[in-house]
Amino acid sequence: MAIPKMGVVVLDCPDTGRLAEFYAQMLGWKIDPESDSEWTEVLDEEGRRRLAFQQAPGFIPPQWPSEEHSQQFHLDLDVPRARIEEAEQEVLALGARLLQGDGDGARDWRVYLDPAGHPFCLCMCDR
Repeated sequence: MAIPKMGVVVLDCPDTGRLAEFYAQMLGWKIDPESDSEWTEVLDEEGRRRLAFQQAPGFIPPQWPSEEHSQQFHLDLDVPRARIEEAEQEVLALGARLLQGDGDGARDWRVYLDPAGHPFCLCMCDR
């Protein structure tokens, strides 16, 4: 049996409050009231799943994969296929930027950058 257990995924960023607000609104989660400007967490409805944001002076956003740069990591967020257009409008209104579309329906995902420049995908699912 493994001793460590997954704690929290942490994203470096220049403004923890701004990025936490983006993800809280997008996921329908809430910002932990015990957060501060150096470490801010968002919690799901039950308070069991968390995503954290750590202030990083001199932050340089990741670059989308290329021969010279890796993407480092990204979040895949599931969206019912029938609601992908609605979800895209919501994330764009919150401050995301579309990086790659679904290739005119050839792929089941679209790639965006959050306000700090981290890539994430909206992945279409059949639920």
